[in-house]
Order: sequence, then structure tokens, then C-alpha cells
Amino acid sequence: MKYRNALLIVFLVVLADQLLKIYIKTHFANGDDVRVVGSWFRLHFIENEGMAYGMKLSESPIGKIVLSSFRLIAVVFGFYLLKRLITKGHTTGLIICGSLILAGALGNLLDSMFYGLIFTESPYSCFSGNYESISHLLKDNNREAVAQFTQFGHGYGHFLTGRVVDMFYFPVIETTLPDWVPFWGGKVFVFFEPVFNIADAAISVGIITLLIFQRRLMHLSNPTVDSTTATAEAAAE
Repeated sequence: MKYRNALLIVFLVVLADQLLKIYIKTHFANGDDVRVVGSWFRLHFIENEGMAYGMKLSESPIGKIVLSSFRLIAVVFGFYLLKRLITKGHTTGLIICGSLILAGALGNLLDSMFYGLIFTESPYSCFSGNYESISHLLKDNNREAVAQFTQFGHGYGHFLTGRVVDMFYFPVIETTLPDWVPFWGGKVFVFFEPVFNIADAAISVGIITLLIFQRRLMHLSNPTVDSTTATAEAAAE
């Protein structure tokens, strides 16, 4: 697989991720919930300051900056590593998985880097609510309750402190657990509860595929490419 093809995968995933995030950010109030398929597939707009699926490294602003800085370093190294894997002749499947993981990391990194600089706040408000469809939401949309593009540097935050936009919500099962269940009896149980985005999904698909098919993917598809590369590197030294 050629490096430009891997870059194309990264670009397409990031493009889809950012277009959807910008649409949600500028059309949904924070907390808006729209049904897509029944009650088990919904668009639910929330923002988080942490990792995938809303996890956090720390509650302090310093934790957010540290996480964003780590993401930036990881993404830069990821592009280098992806090119090395291709140069060494690794399988197409491994390259695709690596591209998906890299694209997901880059997609969420862009939120952290720039959203605080270019968007106004998306505060939770009395205008947020539950809607049967996108058309119902747009009909009742209150422009004062959604974020707006603003002059660069005049947004709600600073560089590396932007909040990540999440929207996919799949509460496939919503029920109240029986009282006899230890610890959680009588409490509401939701599966699947985390709200995520395209970037999170790309990372998850890449990692899960690698774990399941690692024996097929974690080897060289063209060993001669690796031996030729090693010879060339040795000669260069």
C-alpha cells in the first residue's frame, strides 16, 4: 500500500469527522438529543475535555493541556511510524488500521487545538431538549443557544484547551435493574451509554481489528521490501 493512499484514508476520516462536528456544534444546543432510528440511535450533543468516550486525564486545566500536548506529539510520531510501516512492506490491513487510529487521534486533536479559538460557548441551557428528528430541531432552533464562529483567538478558550465534540449515542438497552441485583439494584442501566464521535469510532475500529486479527496483520506482506530497505539503510550508514 502506498503512503499517499494511507494519507487519503486519514484525510477522508478527518474530513467526515470535522464536518459533522462543526454541523452539530453550530446547530445543536449543548444537551440537545435527536432521534435517528427509534430510541436506540440518537444524536446527542455533548462536549468533553478528555479522551475518547468522555474519559479524563485530570479535572484541572493543566491536565487538558498535557493531554492535548501528548496527542500532538503522538500524531506527529504517528505519521512517521505509518510511513515506516509502509516502507518496510507491512500488510495492507495493518496500514489501514494504523491510518484509522491516526485519523481518529488527529480528528480529536483538531478540536483541542482550535475549537476554543474559533467557536463561542455551547452552554447547557433551557433551550436544549429532545426532538423526534433533525427537522423538528431546526424548526425550534434558537440561535442564541448554539455556538457561533468567531474571530480567530476570540473563542471560549485557548490553544490546546478546546473541548471535543461528541454526538453518537446508542442506548440499545435502557432498563431499571431488579432490586435483588447487588450494588446496582433499583438503578437505571443503559447499554451502550458513552457518547462518541467519528474519530473515536475510527480509533476503536482500528484497535479492535488489530487485536482480533493480529496474527494475519502483524507480519510483512513483502519481506523483500524490508530486506532491501535494511540494506539501503546499512549502506547509508
